Amino acid sequence: MRYLPAIGSAYGVEVLDFAALRSMDTRHRRVLPQRPDFHVFALVVSGAGAHEADFHNYRLTEGSAVWIRPGMVHRWSDIDACDGQLVLFRPGFLSGFTTAETTAPACWHLDPQRLDLALLAAEHLGREHDATARTPRLASAALLSHLLAALMLRALPDAPAPTRVNRSSSRSAEVFRAYRSAVEEHFTHWHHVADYAQALGYDVRTLTRATRAATGTGAKTFLDQRILLEAKRLLAQTNLPVTSCARRLGFRDVGNFTTFFRRQAATPPAAWRAAYGAADTRGS
Repeated sequence: MRYLPAIGSAYGVEVLDFAALRSMDTRHRRVLPQRPDFHVFALVVSGAGAHEADFHNYRLTEGSAVWIRPGMVHRWSDIDACDGQLVLFRPGFLSGFTTAETTAPACWHLDPQRLDLALLAAEHLGREHDATARTPRLASAALLSHLLAALMLRALPDAPAPTRVNRSSSRSAEVFRAYRSAVEEHFTHWHHVADYAQALGYDVRTLTRATRAATGTGAKTFLDQRILLEAKRLLAQTNLPVTSCARRLGFRDVGNFTTFFRRQAATPPAAWRAAYGAADTRGS
Protein backbone atom coordinates (compact mmCIF):
# COMPACT_ATOMS: atom_id res chain seq x y z
CA MET A 1 0.00 0.00 0.00
CA ARG A 2 1.57 3.25 -1.17
CA TYR A 3 1.27 6.63 0.47
CA LEU A 4 -1.32 8.72 -1.40
CA PRO A 5 -1.71 12.03 0.41
CA ALA A 6 -5.00 13.88 0.40
CA ILE A 7 -5.22 17.30 -1.21
CA GLY A 8 -3.33 19.73 0.99
CA SER A 9 -1.20 17.01 2.56
CA ALA A 10 1.76 17.26 0.23
CA TYR A 11 4.39 17.54 2.95
CA GLY A 12 4.61 13.89 3.84
CA VAL A 13 2.17 13.85 6.76
CA GLU A 14 -1.60 13.59 7.00
CA VAL A 15 -3.82 13.88 10.09
CA LEU A 16 -7.27 12.27 10.32
CA ASP A 17 -9.29 10.18 12.76
CA PHE A 18 -10.96 6.78 13.01
CA ALA A 19 -14.29 8.21 11.88
CA ALA A 20 -12.69 9.52 8.69
CA LEU A 21 -11.03 6.15 8.09
CA ARG A 22 -14.36 4.36 8.41
CA SER A 23 -16.11 6.83 6.12
CA MET A 24 -13.46 6.38 3.43
CA ASP A 25 -13.54 2.59 3.75
CA THR A 26 -17.16 1.70 3.08
CA ARG A 27 -16.11 -1.76 1.77
CA HIS A 28 -14.35 -2.62 5.04
CA ARG A 29 -11.05 -3.33 3.34
CA ARG A 30 -9.38 -2.30 6.59
CA VAL A 31 -10.00 -5.80 7.98
CA LEU A 32 -7.80 -7.31 5.23
CA PRO A 33 -4.00 -7.53 5.54
CA GLN A 34 -2.23 -4.35 4.42
CA ARG A 35 1.46 -3.61 4.03
CA PRO A 36 1.91 0.16 3.85
CA ASP A 37 5.08 1.82 2.65
CA PHE A 38 4.43 4.64 5.15
CA HIS A 39 4.01 5.01 8.92
CA VAL A 40 0.62 4.79 10.64
CA PHE A 41 0.36 6.16 14.18
CA ALA A 42 -2.91 6.05 16.11
CA LEU A 43 -4.20 7.09 19.51
CA VAL A 44 -7.45 5.58 20.81
CA VAL A 45 -9.38 8.20 22.78
CA SER A 46 -12.50 6.14 23.47
CA GLY A 47 -14.16 2.87 22.61
CA ALA A 48 -12.68 -0.58 22.21
CA GLY A 49 -11.60 -2.73 19.31
CA ALA A 50 -8.89 -4.97 17.94
CA HIS A 51 -5.82 -4.68 15.76
CA GLU A 52 -3.30 -7.12 14.31
CA ALA A 53 0.32 -6.22 13.59
CA ASP A 54 2.79 -8.73 12.15
CA PHE A 55 0.53 -11.61 13.19
CA HIS A 56 0.14 -10.56 16.82
CA ASN A 57 -3.32 -9.57 18.03
CA TYR A 58 -3.85 -6.52 20.25
CA ARG A 59 -6.92 -5.29 22.11
CA LEU A 60 -7.57 -1.57 21.68
CA THR A 61 -9.00 0.42 24.56
CA GLU A 62 -8.90 4.03 25.71
CA GLY A 63 -5.23 5.03 25.82
CA SER A 64 -4.00 2.48 23.28
CA ALA A 65 -1.26 3.68 20.94
CA VAL A 66 -0.45 1.92 17.66
CA TRP A 67 2.62 2.48 15.51
CA ILE A 68 2.82 0.60 12.20
CA ARG A 69 6.16 1.03 10.46
CA PRO A 70 6.71 0.66 6.69
CA GLY A 71 6.82 -2.98 5.64
CA MET A 72 4.80 -4.33 8.55
CA VAL A 73 1.66 -6.32 7.73
CA HIS A 74 -1.33 -5.17 9.74
CA ARG A 75 -5.10 -4.98 9.71
CA TRP A 76 -7.72 -3.11 11.71
CA SER A 77 -9.61 -6.20 12.91
CA ASP A 78 -12.34 -4.19 14.65
CA ILE A 79 -12.38 -0.41 14.98
CA ASP A 80 -16.10 0.25 14.49
CA ALA A 81 -16.40 1.59 18.06
CA CYS A 82 -13.01 3.33 18.28
CA ASP A 83 -12.51 7.07 18.24
CA GLY A 84 -9.20 8.88 18.18
CA GLN A 85 -6.44 10.34 16.06
CA LEU A 86 -4.54 8.83 13.14
CA VAL A 87 -1.37 10.25 11.65
CA LEU A 88 0.08 8.95 8.38
CA PHE A 89 3.58 9.99 7.40
CA ARG A 90 6.24 9.07 4.90
CA PRO A 91 9.57 7.44 5.82
CA GLY A 92 12.16 10.12 6.44
CA PHE A 93 9.60 12.76 7.45
CA LEU A 94 10.33 11.97 11.09
CA SER A 95 14.09 12.36 11.32
CA GLY A 96 16.33 10.94 14.02
CA PHE A 97 14.01 8.14 15.14
CA THR A 98 15.85 5.10 13.81
CA THR A 99 16.33 3.48 17.22
CA ALA A 100 12.76 4.15 18.30
CA GLU A 101 11.42 2.72 15.07
CA THR A 102 13.28 -0.56 15.49
CA THR A 103 12.66 -1.06 19.20
CA ALA A 104 9.22 0.40 19.90
CA PRO A 105 6.32 -2.07 20.14
CA ALA A 106 3.50 -2.02 17.61
CA CYS A 107 0.95 -1.35 20.36
CA TRP A 108 1.19 -0.06 23.93
CA HIS A 109 -0.92 1.80 26.48
CA LEU A 110 -0.73 5.39 27.76
CA ASP A 111 -1.95 6.35 31.21
CA PRO A 112 -4.58 9.14 31.34
CA GLN A 113 -2.08 11.95 31.97
CA ARG A 114 0.21 10.93 29.11
CA LEU A 115 -2.76 10.37 26.83
CA ASP A 116 -4.03 13.91 27.51
CA LEU A 117 -0.63 15.38 26.71
CA ALA A 118 -0.25 13.26 23.58
CA LEU A 119 -3.68 14.38 22.39
CA LEU A 120 -2.68 18.02 22.87
CA ALA A 121 0.38 17.39 20.70
CA ALA A 122 -1.79 15.62 18.11
CA GLU A 123 -4.29 18.49 18.13
CA HIS A 124 -1.50 21.03 17.53
CA LEU A 125 -0.17 18.94 14.64
CA GLY A 126 -3.68 18.62 13.24
CA ARG A 127 -4.33 22.36 13.42
CA GLU A 128 -1.08 23.18 11.63
CA HIS A 129 -1.83 20.49 9.07
CA ASP A 130 -5.27 21.98 8.40
CA ALA A 131 -3.77 25.47 8.12
CA THR A 132 -1.33 24.34 5.44
CA ALA A 133 -4.24 22.88 3.46
CA ARG A 134 -6.31 26.07 3.69
CA THR A 135 -3.46 28.55 3.32
CA PRO A 136 -0.45 27.06 1.49
CA ARG A 137 1.70 30.10 2.22
CA LEU A 138 1.65 29.02 5.89
CA ALA A 139 2.98 25.61 4.97
CA SER A 140 6.20 24.47 6.56
CA ALA A 141 7.49 20.93 6.26
CA ALA A 142 10.00 21.62 9.03
CA LEU A 143 7.27 22.81 11.41
CA LEU A 144 5.08 19.79 10.73
CA SER A 145 8.06 17.47 11.16
CA HIS A 146 8.94 19.00 14.54
CA LEU A 147 5.35 18.80 15.76
CA LEU A 148 5.19 15.16 14.69
CA ALA A 149 8.43 14.48 16.56
CA ALA A 150 6.96 16.14 19.66
CA LEU A 151 3.88 13.92 19.42
CA MET A 152 5.94 10.75 19.07
CA LEU A 153 8.28 11.70 21.91
CA ARG A 154 5.28 12.36 24.14
CA ALA A 155 3.54 9.11 23.22
CA LEU A 156 6.39 6.60 23.03
CA PRO A 157 6.65 4.20 25.97
CA ASP A 158 9.30 4.96 28.54
CA ALA A 159 12.72 3.47 27.92
CA PRO A 160 13.96 0.96 30.51
CA ALA A 161 15.56 2.55 33.54
CA PRO A 162 19.26 3.09 32.91
CA THR A 163 21.60 0.61 34.48
CA ARG A 164 25.27 0.87 35.12
CA VAL A 165 26.99 0.23 31.81
CA ASN A 166 30.53 -1.04 31.70
CA ARG A 167 32.80 -1.11 28.70
CA SER A 168 32.01 -4.75 27.94
CA SER A 169 28.21 -4.32 27.87
CA SER A 170 28.52 -1.15 25.83
CA ARG A 171 30.59 -2.98 23.24
CA SER A 172 28.09 -5.86 23.25
CA ALA A 173 25.24 -3.46 22.51
CA GLU A 174 27.26 -1.90 19.70
CA VAL A 175 27.93 -5.33 18.20
CA PHE A 176 24.26 -6.25 18.32
CA ARG A 177 23.18 -2.98 16.67
CA ALA A 178 25.62 -3.65 13.84
CA TYR A 179 24.36 -7.21 13.50
CA ARG A 180 20.70 -6.14 13.55
CA SER A 181 21.32 -3.57 10.81
CA ALA A 182 23.20 -6.10 8.70
CA VAL A 183 20.43 -8.67 9.10
CA GLU A 184 17.83 -6.13 8.01
CA GLU A 185 19.89 -5.35 4.91
CA HIS A 186 20.97 -8.85 3.89
CA PHE A 187 18.56 -11.46 5.33
CA THR A 188 17.06 -12.21 1.93
CA HIS A 189 20.34 -13.68 0.71
CA TRP A 190 22.55 -14.31 3.76
CA HIS A 191 21.13 -17.14 5.84
CA HIS A 192 24.19 -18.05 7.92
CA VAL A 193 25.54 -16.12 10.90
CA ALA A 194 29.04 -16.77 9.58
CA ASP A 195 28.28 -14.50 6.60
CA TYR A 196 27.52 -11.62 8.95
CA ALA A 197 30.48 -12.37 11.17
CA GLN A 198 32.81 -12.16 8.20
CA ALA A 199 31.25 -8.95 6.87
CA LEU A 200 31.28 -7.23 10.28
CA GLY A 201 34.69 -8.44 11.38
CA TYR A 202 33.50 -10.42 14.42
CA ASP A 203 33.45 -14.12 15.08
CA VAL A 204 30.19 -16.06 15.34
CA ARG A 205 30.49 -16.46 19.11
CA THR A 206 30.78 -12.70 19.57
CA LEU A 207 27.60 -12.11 17.54
CA THR A 208 25.81 -14.85 19.45
CA ARG A 209 26.76 -13.45 22.86
CA ALA A 210 25.80 -9.91 21.87
CA THR A 211 22.47 -10.98 20.40
CA ARG A 212 21.61 -13.13 23.40
CA ALA A 213 22.41 -10.24 25.76
CA ALA A 214 20.15 -7.90 23.79
CA THR A 215 17.24 -10.19 22.89
CA GLY A 216 17.51 -13.36 24.96
CA THR A 217 18.02 -15.46 21.82
CA GLY A 218 21.11 -16.43 19.86
CA ALA A 219 22.25 -14.85 16.61
CA LYS A 220 20.99 -17.77 14.50
CA THR A 221 17.53 -17.69 16.09
CA PHE A 222 17.36 -13.91 15.61
CA LEU A 223 18.21 -14.32 11.92
CA ASP A 224 15.76 -17.18 11.40
CA GLN A 225 12.95 -15.22 13.06
CA ARG A 226 13.53 -12.29 10.71
CA ILE A 227 13.42 -14.56 7.66
CA LEU A 228 10.27 -16.24 8.99
CA LEU A 229 8.57 -12.89 9.57
CA GLU A 230 9.23 -11.83 5.99
CA ALA A 231 7.99 -15.20 4.74
CA LYS A 232 4.73 -14.74 6.65
CA ARG A 233 4.39 -11.19 5.34
CA LEU A 234 4.73 -12.40 1.73
CA LEU A 235 2.36 -15.31 2.22
CA ALA A 236 -0.25 -13.16 3.96
CA GLN A 237 -0.18 -10.05 1.83
CA THR A 238 0.63 -11.26 -1.70
CA ASN A 239 -0.63 -13.90 -4.09
CA LEU A 240 2.88 -15.02 -4.96
CA PRO A 241 3.29 -18.78 -5.33
CA VAL A 242 5.27 -20.40 -2.55
CA THR A 243 8.06 -20.99 -5.07
CA SER A 244 8.31 -17.25 -5.75
CA CYS A 245 8.30 -16.47 -2.02
CA ALA A 246 11.18 -18.90 -1.61
CA ARG A 247 13.18 -17.17 -4.36
CA ARG A 248 12.54 -13.72 -2.89
CA LEU A 249 13.94 -14.92 0.40
CA GLY A 250 17.08 -16.39 -1.14
CA PHE A 251 16.26 -20.10 -0.94
CA ARG A 252 17.68 -22.18 -3.78
CA ASP A 253 14.58 -24.34 -4.09
CA VAL A 254 11.11 -24.50 -2.63
CA GLY A 255 11.92 -27.70 -0.75
CA ASN A 256 14.54 -25.96 1.39
CA PHE A 257 12.13 -23.10 2.04
CA THR A 258 9.32 -25.47 3.03
CA THR A 259 11.63 -27.34 5.40
CA PHE A 260 12.76 -24.06 6.98
CA PHE A 261 9.21 -22.72 7.33
CA ARG A 262 7.87 -25.97 8.76
CA ARG A 263 10.70 -26.09 11.31
CA GLN A 264 10.09 -22.50 12.41
CA ALA A 265 6.29 -22.31 12.23
CA ALA A 266 5.36 -25.97 12.81
CA THR A 267 3.34 -26.02 9.55
CA PRO A 268 4.12 -25.88 5.81
CA PRO A 269 3.90 -22.44 4.15
CA ALA A 270 0.90 -23.32 1.97
CA ALA A 271 -1.03 -24.60 4.99
CA TRP A 272 -0.12 -21.50 7.00
CA ARG A 273 -1.34 -19.25 4.16
CA ALA A 274 -4.62 -21.16 3.89
CA ALA A 275 -5.23 -20.93 7.64
CA TYR A 276 -4.43 -17.21 7.68
CA GLY A 277 -6.70 -16.62 4.68
CA ALA A 278 -9.52 -18.46 6.43
CA ALA A 279 -9.04 -16.19 9.44
CA ASP A 280 -9.29 -13.18 7.09
CA THR A 281 -12.62 -14.44 5.82
CA ARG A 282 -13.97 -14.93 9.31
CA GLY A 283 -12.76 -11.46 10.33
CA SER A 284 -14.45 -9.71 7.39
